Amino acid sequence: MGMEAQPDLAAAAALFADRTRARMLIELVDGAARPAGHLARIAGVAASTASSHLARLEAAGFVAVEVSGRTRRYRIADPRVVAAIEALLPLASTEPPVGLTAVESWRRLRVARSCYDHLAGSLGVDLLAGLLERGALVRTDGIDGTAPAPTDALSARVRNAPYAPGPGAEAVLGRIGVDLDALLGARRPLIRVCMDWSEQRHHLAGALGAAIMTRMLDLGWVARRSGRRDLRVLELESIAAWLAEPPRPGGAPCGER
Repeated sequence: MGMEAQPDLAAAAALFADRTRARMLIELVDGAARPAGHLARIAGVAASTASSHLARLEAAGFVAVEVSGRTRRYRIADPRVVAAIEALLPLASTEPPVGLTAVESWRRLRVARSCYDHLAGSLGVDLLAGLLERGALVRTDGIDGTAPAPTDALSARVRNAPYAPGPGAEAVLGRIGVDLDALLGARRPLIRVCMDWSEQRHHLAGALGAAIMTRMLDLGWVARRSGRRDLRVLELESIAAWLAEPPRPGGAPCGER
């Protein structure tokens, strides 16, 4: 009797196992497209070596290429690749950053970054907490705040997001121009959450998470850094004002820690 067909997990894992490919994939985890030359510098390899690795990732469907003249830009093609990377990060050893520039880079990543098309880092976690405090969202599994459930995997997409729109959803979201009805009519799930790899608490994903990040970028509250995954937080007061509520003991606006 032959063996039943099984997913080729080893082949997929091998694509992450090479340090050059891993460094390039981590650089692309925010969903932006970056030139092959930039990815070669990040990985510390020659352009020809980077091209070989990128071709392998493209063949596997991990990345897609955008050609503009002689420039080839690469981006992650499947959000499941991002989910796999963030699931592995807590298990990976990390060399201590050397020098002020490296230390500051890691600090900024922890404060605010994009996770594919939504906010992550302490700002992303605080955003979800603020939406809960304002009644824009409610948690449905009996756990307070953004803490993980006992069954949540470390730094991964939560299979069944234990959140739903709350009584204040339309009012709170409408204040920044997010149309809840339009999102409810879209094919993409409205609410998803991820376990944030640096905070190890939930941050908001799904159509709602993407819409809020888009509006924050449009309003100039946050901004992308050229060639980087971390975000510049420009208008903490505006974010805090949006999520403000009548003072209560222990209440705090979201913001940079």
